[in-house]
Amino acid sequence: MADREKELSKYISLILRHKPEVIGIELDEHGWANVNELIVGINKTHEIDFKLLDKIVKEDEKQRYSFNDDYSLVRANQGHSVNVDVELKESIPPDILWHGTGEKYVDSIDKMGLVSKSRLYVHLSPDIESAKKVGSRHGRPVIYEVHAKEMYNDGIIFYKSVNNVWLTKKVETKYLRKM
Repeated sequence: MADREKELSKYISLILRHKPEVIGIELDEHGWANVNELIVGINKTHEIDFKLLDKIVKEDEKQRYSFNDDYSLVRANQGHSVNVDVELKESIPPDILWHGTGEKYVDSIDKMGLVSKSRLYVHLSPDIESAKKVGSRHGRPVIYEVHAKEMYNDGIIFYKSVNNVWLTKKVETKYLRKM
């Protein structure tokens, strides 16, 4: 993806996950935005058309976005700080999931576990390599092994997003092992 497309993708992420009001649109209760309204709103500050939006949705390396069946609506798959229900299905997690973070967050995680903070869920990776990539965004990466099946057996609910990110409300320290 070219630099301009990456910049637009980040802006779309801001709109669809956190601040739809910056371009004067609203998300429905499931996080969907009208495609035409999104394009008009983005065009107030950036240049975009449907072809470019479609390219960004299809080529985003993290598969952050989805269209509905007729391409009239678009939404972020997860990571929202606005209260929406992206219609996640409860799923049984694998034995182990992973969480990547930066060194600056380790003391807090070691004391409080993983908490969603401003997001609706804690995000967990299906493999250690994905977790390393996530952690690298926050400086020197630190990886936690998450005993997901044990959590599930203890009654904690997990969801799996359409782009293979595992989500849960909180991970207590007893389910974490720092790598």
